Order: sequence, then structure tokens, then C-alpha cells
Amino acid sequence: MHDPFPGDDERPASTEATGPLVLQDYMPYRLAVLSEAVSQGLARHYARRFGIAIPEWRVLAVLGEFKRMTGKAIGQHTRMHKTKVSRAVSALEKRGLIVGEVSPNDRREINLSLTDEGYTVYQQIIPVALGYQEKVVGGLADTDIAALNRVIDAIFDRVDEPD
Repeated sequence: MHDPFPGDDERPASTEATGPLVLQDYMPYRLAVLSEAVSQGLARHYARRFGIAIPEWRVLAVLGEFKRMTGKAIGQHTRMHKTKVSRAVSALEKRGLIVGEVSPNDRREINLSLTDEGYTVYQQIIPVALGYQEKVVGGLADTDIAALNRVIDAIFDRVDEPD
């Protein structure tokens, strides 16, 4: 009979001592699903009203807050893959919402910023985003929101630690 796991060192770890992995109780899974649910909920609002997708919204939001950034910096700040950032930037440039300018410090870098029209859209997005945030956390006590923010910050600190 053929052993599908030749060598003990290649066998998956036994779950006898810990039990099976229950996804609904597994925190990384729950956080990922929650993040996707929250993003999709907000995406419905700005896709319908502004015709933009989640990555495009994130690029607009970052540029609205920080005024000027490279695509690489946007990717680092939003934790989006460079391909996703590049596609969002291209879509927003085609719509005339952002513009790129060669960096005077490094000609290989493009500094991105909102156009006047992009800033107008950003200003229209702010109340939609804040309204959605209120819908999501509106029933929570201020102390619960503060605790949630502390926990999120602590998790960010841990995931950013080197292995």
C-alpha cells in the first residue's frame, strides 16, 4: 500500500491533543472574514454612488489624507499588493481622479495626488464612509470601541514583528 505521507517528518501535525481546527473559532480566519464583510458592505455604497471598487477607494482615501504618495508607499500603507495598487491607480488616472508626477528626488518614482475632481469625489466619499462606520459600530459603547481599537493596534504590532 502506498503511504501518501512518506517519512514521519512530512506528516501533518496530529490534532489529537488539540482537536480539529474550527474555523469559526480561529481568530485569523474570523478577522479575515470580518474584514471582507465590512469592506464589501462599504463597497456596495461607493460602487453604486461613485463607480469605484475597494482598491480604488483605498487609493483615493490615502491620497485624500496624505496628499501625495508613490504607488509603493500606498501599497505599504494599505497592505495591498503592488498589482492591485497599480490597477487601481490606472483606473483612477483614466477617470481623471488622480495624476502622477515624476519625483524630483528619484526619476524612477511617480508621486501620485488627487486632481481637483478626485478631491471632490474624496470629499463626497467622506460622509459615506463615516456614515457606514457609524452603522457598523454605532450601537457599541465608547469603551468597547476604545477597547477594540487597542486590540486591533496590539494585533498589528504582533503581525508586524519579525518571525
